[in-house]
Amino acid sequence: MAQINVTNLTFCYEGSFDNIFENVSFSIDTNWKLGFIGRNGKGKTTFLKLLLGEYEYQGTIATATVFDYFPYEFSKEEMQECAATLLENKRPDCEQWKVICELDKLEVDAEVLYRPFQTLSHGERTKVMLAILFSEENHFLLIDEPTNHLDKESREVVKRYLQQKKGFLLVSHDRDLLDACIDHVLVLNRSTIEVQAGNFTSWWENKTKKDAFSLAENEKHKKEIGKLQKAAARVAQWADKNESTKIGYDPIKEHDRFLNTRSYIGAKTKKMQSRVTQMENRIEREIEEKEGLLQDIEKTIDLKVMPLQHYKKVLISARDYSLGYIDAKELLFEGLNFEIEQGDRIFLNGKNGCGKSTLIKAILEKTKTTSKQLNVIETGTLDIASNLVISYINQDTSFLQGSIKAFCKARDLDESLFCAILRQLDMDRVKFAKNMEDYSEGQKKKVLIAASLMTPAHLYIWDEPLNYIDVFSRMQIEKLILEYQPTMLIVEHDVRFREQLATKIIDL
Repeated sequence: MAQINVTNLTFCYEGSFDNIFENVSFSIDTNWKLGFIGRNGKGKTTFLKLLLGEYEYQGTIATATVFDYFPYEFSKEEMQECAATLLENKRPDCEQWKVICELDKLEVDAEVLYRPFQTLSHGERTKVMLAILFSEENHFLLIDEPTNHLDKESREVVKRYLQQKKGFLLVSHDRDLLDACIDHVLVLNRSTIEVQAGNFTSWWENKTKKDAFSLAENEKHKKEIGKLQKAAARVAQWADKNESTKIGYDPIKEHDRFLNTRSYIGAKTKKMQSRVTQMENRIEREIEEKEGLLQDIEKTIDLKVMPLQHYKKVLISARDYSLGYIDAKELLFEGLNFEIEQGDRIFLNGKNGCGKSTLIKAILEKTKTTSKQLNVIETGTLDIASNLVISYINQDTSFLQGSIKAFCKARDLDESLFCAILRQLDMDRVKFAKNMEDYSEGQKKKVLIAASLMTPAHLYIWDEPLNYIDVFSRMQIEKLILEYQPTMLIVEHDVRFREQLATKIIDL
């Protein structure tokens, strides 16, 4: 067991306007199962890179532990090699039998080590890398979003595996995974960093109560400041009015005035002015106590979507529908029957490679939403309502390049409104001046979500929209969908998201 002590850490990227971290100090234990929570772009992956010593920074990070990072990065040439060879190159001190033991816990056959790495599925690659990481007992592991692109079954396997482990820092936006696998949280708030015992749900409950208390205190201070300001203005007015009577007077109305009356009036004015000063000091104290109360409040602005109404109730129907690639030995699926009616939110469920994305592409091709031709064979019927308008989010973000301005022009989107939606999704304005290839994966996903929300459609088809999207934005999107109830066909493996929104689930 060892400590990682961070003291006065300050870091910013070259050419950036703002510091990612500024005079940050905290301590964590290498024996913990630590969850790392924060908005997209707040610096989670950057902090992992700082621990690995990849960037120069101010301040100190003191520890005697050795770090290892998931996922490993491989070149195109390395991807063609088998996992066993990559293991020898990346971790020459690692014993293969230990990796095989870890693969058994991950419910993967050891033969995956002897296949070219590029031929492995996302789930197999993730499990191989986790097995390599955990085969070394004395390392503190930095695990960056291990469940992205994994199907439900693989996520469950990874979740059960991490439950048995300790000594890691897990970056994830999957609430179900965080609740199951961690015993402490490291949270990048809007202005501060906090370390707390518990899982995501316990932290969120504490944060909700703390935010409610801060808001109530803020209102109390605002009311007290308002009262003091009115009282101070009233007393100051009395003092000025009283002071004006020192010189000159009406001998008829003030026949009893003596020579010492002027000094009495001056003393009374001074006493009133002293009360004004005391009130102003109290106002300053109230303002000081009010400052900082709302600095870490997560303000999720309500989003809007404008779905179109179709004249048909049933938008898509499949009858005994089968689909497969022409050059494949087997069909992806067969005998599929389903209907998508207006108001439905249908989730496609199944293992990676079972045909979820291919079914979506078949629908897009038939509605001419995409110009790409599928090399598939299909039987049965897939009927689609005429003139159906679809808004589509692709799981791939690699095509996002160039400026926001050029992106909006190509899609005929109002640039100012588009940027306003991105701001509502908590993207910093400074990002609007950068090219999209420099965005984090979460920020690229927000670009696609914003574009989809701006597109009025009869049907919204989202293929794994939440990969890399932070927890707060996920809850924001959940609220949007529940309020506006657009018709949707979704592929998404976030269990909590599906539980909140699904009206039907189609198992492939």
